[in-house]
Amino acid sequence: MTDDTTAASSNAASGCKLKRKIIGNLRGRFFVPSYQRGYRWSNEDVLRLLDDIWESDGSQYSLQPVVVKLHIECDDESQREWELIDGQQRLTTLYLILEYIKREIQCGKGSPYRIGYDTRNKSEEYLNSLDPELKDTNIDFYHLYHADRAIHGWFQQWGDEYAQFDIASDIRSYLFKSVGIIWYEAPPETSATELFTRLNVGRIPLTDAELVKAALLTKIPEKASKDEVESTVRAQEISAQWDGIERDLHQPDIWAFVAGITADANDERYPTRISLLLDTLADSSEELDKFTGKRPRYYTFDQLRKQIKENPTVFWEKVIALHAQILGWFAQPRIYNKIGYLVAAGKSFGEIVDEAKGMKKSAFDAYLIDLIRGKIKTSEHDLGELSYESKPGPLQLLLLLMNVETVSKAGQRFSFAKHIEKRWSLEHIHAQNAESLNKAEQWASWLDNHREALQSVKSDINAGEIDTLSAEVDTAITKINDGGAISFSKQSFQDLSGRMIKFLGNDDSDDHSIHSISNLALLSSEQNSGLSNSVFEVKRRKILDWDYSGEYIPVCTRNIFLKYYGGADAIQPYFWSTRDKDAYTAAIHEILSPYLNTAPEVNHEYSS
Repeated sequence: MTDDTTAASSNAASGCKLKRKIIGNLRGRFFVPSYQRGYRWSNEDVLRLLDDIWESDGSQYSLQPVVVKLHIECDDESQREWELIDGQQRLTTLYLILEYIKREIQCGKGSPYRIGYDTRNKSEEYLNSLDPELKDTNIDFYHLYHADRAIHGWFQQWGDEYAQFDIASDIRSYLFKSVGIIWYEAPPETSATELFTRLNVGRIPLTDAELVKAALLTKIPEKASKDEVESTVRAQEISAQWDGIERDLHQPDIWAFVAGITADANDERYPTRISLLLDTLADSSEELDKFTGKRPRYYTFDQLRKQIKENPTVFWEKVIALHAQILGWFAQPRIYNKIGYLVAAGKSFGEIVDEAKGMKKSAFDAYLIDLIRGKIKTSEHDLGELSYESKPGPLQLLLLLMNVETVSKAGQRFSFAKHIEKRWSLEHIHAQNAESLNKAEQWASWLDNHREALQSVKSDINAGEIDTLSAEVDTAITKINDGGAISFSKQSFQDLSGRMIKFLGNDDSDDHSIHSISNLALLSSEQNSGLSNSVFEVKRRKILDWDYSGEYIPVCTRNIFLKYYGGADAIQPYFWSTRDKDAYTAAIHEILSPYLNTAPEVNHEYSS
């Protein structure tokens, strides 16, 4: 949403009337203005609406907002006329449902409101006749007729007339008692065409956040009375503070650690950043819909509307306090890193906020450590037993924590913004072998990469062998390029690659140590695919090139290939030796020790 749109929305919101209305309480005539097209819902749209109503099961349920502007005032509600700015498709379908229940199932009195059209009088007539003989004479008639037939099919699925009557009775009861719409009445001075354009042509629907803002600004007086000077936050101040919060949450590092998604991610949960704060403040006791596993539509607004109605100032102070709490955590790298890790590992930010209430700093830090310990579910003993082949998920969580805590020990913030931009995988530091390569072009690429690395290990002692081997590599690459697998067999490649690995790698690793944490590092999936089956020296060169060019490399992965863990007295850059592995493993144990259980886990239930 642009700043101009936000500003326009704020001005309109401050004078709007906002409430929740049960469908059965709608009255009057809603006319569709000439600037809108006619009814266009498909059968799937109609059936989805019926399913939503049925699955609400009598609980309070809100459909999408309906935006209106009063056209003709009247003391008798049934005689009022409303310009229907947004919501034509929903109100028309609900009208068709109630009229079908009355006409075909003979249950109830039909719709309590009427639908009309500013310029299409014949469409209004057809809405009430649904004559099949005329269905193909007008595009509006076509869609209205088929929507009615979709409704007919939905009720038919339930069985005979008695079963349909029972279902119809329930549907009608829900529509008159529990299913409602968010009623957004635009101020008289609002340009209906401009608002329609924003909501439809601009594809910017009303969100929970906009509805909360509108409700809040409606409740806050523009001028505070003498008795309210200290306790009332004026509407203009709220608008400015709202925009300030939104700007802060647009900072990639702040947004990444609270939301666990990139700043430019198109996530329907957060059409605006402040939506996350509002979701967090909404009562979550009935957060998930029992049918969909998600929050019911406009759940956040429904929950917060009660708080705003009771005391808008207290509610807004909660929003300000939560924003301040986020900035406070952001300013403390150790806390920031722990929370960011938990969010990245799948923990809800809202749950962390709920638990933090009333905790002192030391208690909160201990709580976060306990949460992380429960997330990784690993003991000192487990570290040596975990294997890439059986537990890649837990190993990836552990190595992410290793990177986060390494940055924390330096008093810095881990870059969750950069981390969540990529998909991560485990990279073997020391090559397993090249046996899994089956295509001739893969052999040529592997030999070419490793030919350069051979020169790195060339010395006075092995110069002759290296030169001979390099010449064989050149010949092999030429054969592969000329004739592929016909000129150079897989067995020939395996023999040659095996001899090269003896120069470029150490062969003191058993199968377990190759797949253990001592031989694993984090790399993006894209980078990993470019290094598959390469020996340490080839990987070292690639990673240093990527690091030099500005690509994001996790700190511990960089440390590994800079031989940081082996110690200054054991610099030997071309191999990943047993000493390197032992030093790396010791560092992992030391850094992760606060989070490791004291005894082995009997039943591992890891989260990835």
